[in-house]
Amino acid sequence: MAADTLIDERALSKLRWRCRRGLLENDLFIERFFKRHESSLTEAQAEGLRLLMDLSDNDLMDLFLCRKEPEGELDRSDVNEVLALLRTAP
Repeated sequence: MAADTLIDERALSKLRWRCRRGLLENDLFIERFFKRHESSLTEAQAEGLRLLMDLSDNDLMDLFLCRKEPEGELDRSDVNEVLALLRTAP
């Protein structure tokens, strides 16, 4: 499947479930992201988001608030693209 292919409804539903967080502030960022981008979410962006969801809530919040930048294995184009979308103010 091509990276720029849109994800289907089932994959979107699973991704939304995967993105549920324990920290309300993270949920607010993620919910805003889905409201704005769910109809145009690509496979590559979905993979970037999945990788971000492997982080702890505090590490994720640091990335959302630009306290840190992705490093090591997380410093990838798909992760950086999704992070830029997540950081964009409404």
